[in-house]
Amino acid sequence: MSINNYIAIGHLTRIPKLKELGSDKSVCELRLAVDGMGRGGEVGYINVSVYGKAGQAAAQYLTKGRQVAVQGRLEFAQWETDAGDKRHDYSIVGSVDFLSSPRAAGEDAKQPRRRREPAAA
Repeated sequence: MSINNYIAIGHLTRIPKLKELGSDKSVCELRLAVDGMGRGGEVGYINVSVYGKAGQAAAQYLTKGRQVAVQGRLEFAQWETDAGDKRHDYSIVGSVDFLSSPRAAGEDAKQPRRRREPAAA
């Protein structure tokens, strides 16, 4: 028996793209940067496809740089370019969970959010 289930946490490298497939179906395409996934422990990149209402929500609320968790099946694709070069790629088809909230305008991404102190009575 084999299981094809992949889970990763990373940051979005670009703004999500929503594509309409017709018949009220859509897919949101994401690109995720995952620490330690690349060669020698470097950052690796993987494409993610999220279908239906979850994909529509991802396209509406997610932005470049947001941290997300993805879970789904790993798919392999191969193709040949117009020049005759063979290419291949892996992608995840599944779901996405929003992990971090967007930063306010002007807020430094490297600084932790400051907790607001209640006003003195």
